[in-house]
Amino acid sequence: MEMKWVFLVLFIALLLFVVTVYNRLVTARNRYKNAFAQIDVQLTRRHDLIPNLVEVAQRYMAHEKDTLEAVIKARNQAASILEEVASDPGNVAAMQKLSGAEQGLSGVLGRLFALSENYPDLKANQNMMQLSEELTSTENRVAFARQAFNDAVMDYNVTREVFPNNLIANNFGFREAALLEVDAPEKREAVRVAFK
Repeated sequence: MEMKWVFLVLFIALLLFVVTVYNRLVTARNRYKNAFAQIDVQLTRRHDLIPNLVEVAQRYMAHEKDTLEAVIKARNQAASILEEVASDPGNVAAMQKLSGAEQGLSGVLGRLFALSENYPDLKANQNMMQLSEELTSTENRVAFARQAFNDAVMDYNVTREVFPNNLIANNFGFREAALLEVDAPEKREAVRVAFK
């Protein structure tokens, strides 16, 4: 009779442990998903600003059609991948695609701003200055949101990898989440916009 109670107490303790670890993993996963939602908001804002920026630039940069088209193409690709990642921020392959697409977009935007230096009227345009200021502000928000997301992902990954949590995580399908990284240090900086 006593053995029955010992096994019952051990079973209840084990069950409570599994439930606690499971809930901790769910909480950590929801934190990184929420953190990605903040990135989604800022990247969507960035993607929404770019067509306006290109429209203003087109009026002045008639000879730079290839660059303007490259910006729009990179923006559309990044926006498409963002939708894919937003549905599952834990998808490692999709997160890597998003990182690459955003790096490509930053590169062509940098080229657009470098070329715009050759157009004094464009640099002095009030709409262009306002759009570039909004884009710079958004780039800073993206950087902060990316840091918060990466912190939440790191917390989740550590929670799921430590023993004995990893036994529960593996049995309940908690897979590793990917950081949103920028590969090259020079690409870690926000797009520099200076129209003065």
